[in-house]
Amino acid sequence: MDSSSIRQRAPKSQPSSSSSEHSYSQPDEIEDANTRVISLLDILRIIFTLIAVSCALSYYLTSGSSYFWKYNPWFASPSQVARWWKGPLLLTPEQLALYNGTDPEKPIYLAINGTIFDVTAGKHTYGPGGSYEVFAGRDATRAFVTGCFLEDRTGDLRGAEEIYIPIDDPEEEIASGARKTRAERERRAAKKRVLQEVRKWEEFYRHHKKYFEVGNLVNVSEYLDKPPVLCEAAQKGRPKRKNIRTVNEVEAPGKPVQ
Repeated sequence: MDSSSIRQRAPKSQPSSSSSEHSYSQPDEIEDANTRVISLLDILRIIFTLIAVSCALSYYLTSGSSYFWKYNPWFASPSQVARWWKGPLLLTPEQLALYNGTDPEKPIYLAINGTIFDVTAGKHTYGPGGSYEVFAGRDATRAFVTGCFLEDRTGDLRGAEEIYIPIDDPEEEIASGARKTRAERERRAAKKRVLQEVRKWEEFYRHHKKYFEVGNLVNVSEYLDKPPVLCEAAQKGRPKRKNIRTVNEVEAPGKPVQ
């Protein structure tokens, strides 16, 4: 057979790299194409949906009384939001007196230790004719300690610690030095109790579900006059000091006091 007549077989054609790339996709390319990126808008939608569901459940389970599980956040109150937007309120004692409930166009304020609180929600209590109207428009910190609402409508706490100091027994036998040391110790402890009582009332109004803090008193005059006398009701409520000698004699008659 003539070699010239022998036709050589053409080599099998190989698919081009370009056609292969168009025909087949890499695995990671397929995964990227099918994976959806979570956007910020998706996250916000989820958050708002959860909040809406929570509010709906709260409204249903509390029989329509609350959207926040009976928690009253400040931002749920328009008056508190308005107060926050305007910033802290600064009033002098004379300006504070105008917010005593007599003007229906003004809120009702009271102050404790220089901090002003809005108690308008309790106008039946703090407004004209209310049981605590004596506090409206005033800093009556002393009255919160002594309980003398009419006599102690002032922020002057000097001498208020007397309410916690026991009344001395004239028949008590004690050396003058020991008596003086004891009196100083008791007065220090009593002053701490006064501050604790004031702080307790501040926290009561600050965390109340209806009342809220709005600002502070400014330009308060210093108390330079004679300190107020402890009111009669507070004086009667002071603790009585027990005569140690008398107690020992009753418990063990004839036994000398050590």
